[in-house]
Amino acid sequence: MSENNARARLIIEGRVQGVFYRAFTRETAAFLGLRGWVRNLPDGNVEAVLEGDKKSIGKAIAKCYKGPPASRVTNIDIKWEEFTASYDTFSIRY
Repeated sequence: MSENNARARLIIEGRVQGVFYRAFTRETAAFLGLRGWVRNLPDGNVEAVLEGDKKSIGKAIAKCYKGPPASRVTNIDIKWEEFTASYDTFSIRY
């Protein structure tokens, strides 16, 4: 386990449901070698947990601000948490 390992919980606000945002996040995380999950929330936001290299998480967050073409992200609430190594892959939760 590297000292560069980190974990971030994101609440992504804006037009982020029904625009392939979760698939976009999964592809981004897989490309960057991150693990965790992403899901829609009942309030219209999207929640994601990213684990892995801190620099890669930073790149993923930057991509999450852009999102897929039909999305419009207005805010991302980022909470840094303790790295747990709880996940083997990055998945979409339903």
